[in-house]
Amino acid sequence: MFLTLLGALLVLSGILYLARTAIWSGPLTRPRSPGANFDTLEPPRRKVRFLGANWPGILLMVIGAVLLVLGPSF
Repeated sequence: MFLTLLGALLVLSGILYLARTAIWSGPLTRPRSPGANFDTLEPPRRKVRFLGANWPGILLMVIGAVLLVLGPSF
């Protein structure tokens, strides 16, 4: 029972960490320069940094999922 609750807590903590990282990562767009014409809100060369900034949250979710699966067997 304890391992199942700990697993659920870790999964929830991982989700909250991912949400915090997404919220506080900064704006998606840069201020527009006078001569620039953008068709989208995304900057032209936005890098995908998903694993670089979010690996602790993903690790918490994976450990929590393992505990949720293996918890009832103990």
